[in-house]
Amino acid sequence: MSKDLIIVESPAKVKTISKFLGKNYQVAASVGHVRDLPKSSLGVDEGGDFTPEYQIIPGKEDVVNKLKKAAAKADHVFLAPDPDREGEAIGWHVANILKDVNDNISRIQFNEITAKAVREALEHPRPLNEKLFDSQQARRILDRLVGYKISPILWKKVKRGISAGRVQSVALKLVVEREKERRAFVPEEYWLFKATVAGVNPPPFGIDLWKVDGKPVSIGSGEEAEALEKVLSKATFKIESLTEKERKRSPQPPYITSTLQQEANRRLGYSAKRTMTIAQRLYEGVELGEKGTTALITYMRTDSVRIADEARDAAKKLILEKYGKEFYPSKARVYKTKGSAQDAHEAIRPVDVTIQPEQVKPFLPADQFRLYELIWKRFTASQMESARFWDTLVKVEAENTLWRAKGERLLFPGFMRVMGKTADDKLVELPKLEKGEELKVESINKEQKFTQPPARYSEASLVRELEEKGIGRPSTYAAIISTIQDRGYVNLEEKKFVPTELGSVVSDQLSNHFKELMDVGFTASMEGQLDDVAEGKVQWTELMKHFAEGFYPTLETAKKEMKRGGEDTGITCDKCGEPMVIKFGRTGEFLGCSAYPDCKNITNFTRDEKGKIVVLEDQAPEETGITCDKCGKPMVVKRSSRGEFLGCSGYPECRNIKNFKRDDDGKIELVKTDEPEVVGKCPDCGGDLIIKRARTGSRFIACSNYPDCKHAEPYSTGVKCPREGCEGELVEKSSRRGKIFYSCSKYPDCDYAVWYEPIDGPCPKCGHPVLVKKVTRAKGEHIACPEKGCGYTDEGEE
Repeated sequence: MSKDLIIVESPAKVKTISKFLGKNYQVAASVGHVRDLPKSSLGVDEGGDFTPEYQIIPGKEDVVNKLKKAAAKADHVFLAPDPDREGEAIGWHVANILKDVNDNISRIQFNEITAKAVREALEHPRPLNEKLFDSQQARRILDRLVGYKISPILWKKVKRGISAGRVQSVALKLVVEREKERRAFVPEEYWLFKATVAGVNPPPFGIDLWKVDGKPVSIGSGEEAEALEKVLSKATFKIESLTEKERKRSPQPPYITSTLQQEANRRLGYSAKRTMTIAQRLYEGVELGEKGTTALITYMRTDSVRIADEARDAAKKLILEKYGKEFYPSKARVYKTKGSAQDAHEAIRPVDVTIQPEQVKPFLPADQFRLYELIWKRFTASQMESARFWDTLVKVEAENTLWRAKGERLLFPGFMRVMGKTADDKLVELPKLEKGEELKVESINKEQKFTQPPARYSEASLVRELEEKGIGRPSTYAAIISTIQDRGYVNLEEKKFVPTELGSVVSDQLSNHFKELMDVGFTASMEGQLDDVAEGKVQWTELMKHFAEGFYPTLETAKKEMKRGGEDTGITCDKCGEPMVIKFGRTGEFLGCSAYPDCKNITNFTRDEKGKIVVLEDQAPEETGITCDKCGKPMVVKRSSRGEFLGCSGYPECRNIKNFKRDDDGKIELVKTDEPEVVGKCPDCGGDLIIKRARTGSRFIACSNYPDCKHAEPYSTGVKCPREGCEGELVEKSSRRGKIFYSCSKYPDCDYAVWYEPIDGPCPKCGHPVLVKKVTRAKGEHIACPEKGCGYTDEGEE
């Protein structure tokens, strides 16, 4: 008897679904997409209806052959990739490949991987949604046209090998424009006044200056502050009014993709990409001991806050049993989804709310447990009673000033019983006070402040901005952020995005020459048009033709008018008088003459605190009195982005370099190094492999025959990367500022990193596979767990 074939996206789902389906079904995986546009060519018929030329993705031939063999033997083929546009496209391409061996093909989808959900899906198969596929196809071709047509212009005008993206470039623009706002910002001085006062009843409490002469406080100089301080030193403080009332705080709705990414970034420090990777594993299924492979959460790419009735009922039952009837509202909570949301799926919630975080903790890696706990708590809290507070607002008058203090007392925790208090929950209780009561002033403090520029985007705030402006979709936020980082357009410094010089130039060039494409409103409207295609309101070919009408003429104009380099630097070439522009080479950015190749003048530059370009004057090589031990020529001080070093003046014929330091008089001394430690034989030339140090301080392994042999490899700690499924190991690296850290050898595929030297675990408290040797002033050297929120330390362990 032939079996029905179910085709899912990932091998992990195969294991989960096979567990609860009978012997009449075979489950196989497409392992993501099986067909795509070719990499070596545009793959789109621009002269017709933009017909794509799809091909089997290189490396997927074996997967395709296995699917064909299985389909040929099957009675019915059920396509069950993820329930979104990308999933529909995967199903469409698989069906196209299999139709020659089996045309009895249906589409099924489920929001959670449970026996009930899968069986219900099998009972209600449907044809593939051609309109949904057309929407994904239009998006793919739009992105291909933008990338393949604009990137060559950037190669010629900015730097070879870089690229543009339809949505990613707009996200980059947000980061660049924010940086420009910061540079243009002019701080303004202001002064804050705080006082500590005491009434008849203890304890003393703090009040803040609110108004002066009936207007909101605005003290802009030290003179004004001192004058006010003199007046207040003689003033009588008394209570002008007291306002007391009860306030309710309602829980937030369950997570959608964007809010999950934001909260995981704020609370757990996870990147958007890492959050989605962990959520994917929880959705596909994890091993839970005797329960076997079990899916823990519903589909994680959604912009809807809707939940199923049975999920709401299950939450109600849990809340009543675990917390009591006072913690459940009189009416079940139903949250309204935004009008722009697709509402195709439920919110992100536990598949089974009775599977509580503490029950699965022994079976899950720390990162999976923490994300599941976050999702479980948010969903459970979303169905609970509001928290109640007793608020007190005290207004205090003194001469021509008005002060105030806010008190807050928790009456009933409600949903906070599950979510707990956050950093914003700073409850302040005030003593018993009476209107007209005179207050004793214990202290008056004034503090000088300056207005701050707009904050740089963090991962959380950038995701929020993308969502609010309609740029991209929930499934693309993580990819957008990863792309602009991987391309070297932005760096993450102190958890905030800073555009690189290259990113700024690329953004400015695109903004100047592709104004519509880089317009936030246009990008958002394009998402709306793609939604219209999915709903059958617009033909995808009509959308493409309309886009092409404006795109191709703009493209031709940009080819002719885009200048080399970036912004107008305001600096002229000292050799020919033409403008100098920012250019990019292998070692970084520099200023080059716009008249190149007729004039090849170049110079280095930096930026001041306002972002203005400052030329670094060339200096004559500093005399060191040290000769090269390889060729006998003088060694001179050279500089790179990583600092100063000694280099042979015979460069490029001699590439000898040395590290040095200066004594108290500024005299140069070579840094003496011990005999290099030999750790093996070079696989390329057979020479000794020795441990060396980079200029920023980290160790690496290199061939002793350098520069004749350039073999090098990172210095491994021998500790395996703790990320589930990663086969890398932790290696020593150093930041541009010279701080040593340890990261996965599989970077950028895996971004796990720790600041302290790793050692094999596991952590006795949370089970994390890796511990670190930490050094602090308070504890000295000790063993600690690097997982955020764990807190395990052992000062006595060697």
